[in-house]
Amino acid sequence: MQSRIPAATRGRPRSTAADTAILCATRAALVDLGWSKLTLSDVATRAGVAKTTLYRRWAGKNELVVDAVAELFDELRLPDRGSLAADIEGVVLQFAAILARPEAKSGLMAVVAESVRDDALRERIRASIVDRQKCLVLEGRDRAEARGELPPETDPVEAARTVDIIFDMVAGAVVHRTLVSAEPADAEWVRDFTQILLTGLAGARQA
Repeated sequence: MQSRIPAATRGRPRSTAADTAILCATRAALVDLGWSKLTLSDVATRAGVAKTTLYRRWAGKNELVVDAVAELFDELRLPDRGSLAADIEGVVLQFAAILARPEAKSGLMAVVAESVRDDALRERIRASIVDRQKCLVLEGRDRAEARGELPPETDPVEAARTVDIIFDMVAGAVVHRTLVSAEPADAEWVRDFTQILLTGLAGARQA
């Protein structure tokens, strides 16, 4: 009997260069056209690829935009500024700066709105953006533990729950501030937010 060809070896290998060109073209189209007017045909023309190339990689516009925006958030880095508070301020300022970019602003708001009635799209946002950035919370916690600023986490389940809560608090606050309220997440706001995050409302009142 003829052996089956492994799935990974079938067909033409996926081109990393084409992926990069397509995602860059998507972000450029978001800046020039906005989400509502962006089309796969326009992205294909900008990227210099056939439209069929896009459909082999992405099911539709929403999935393409999620991946294009996800690359922006992959630029986030947790700076080592000597303390947990200073590290948080540094990464939150970066996050706010990314959200201020027109391609992130229009793309993220659009796909989040679409995901309200699309469970698969919501899962893609979670996997491509949310879960990929939770590593920053883990990195910050590990660094703070090494400095003696936080006690070590001994319960893996509780540790994972804490990571989820911290991420939701930071991401939710910054997204609401910049995209919903349309207010600046400047250094003063970030400093106040970080203080409340670390000390709670009672600690903030005493400061």
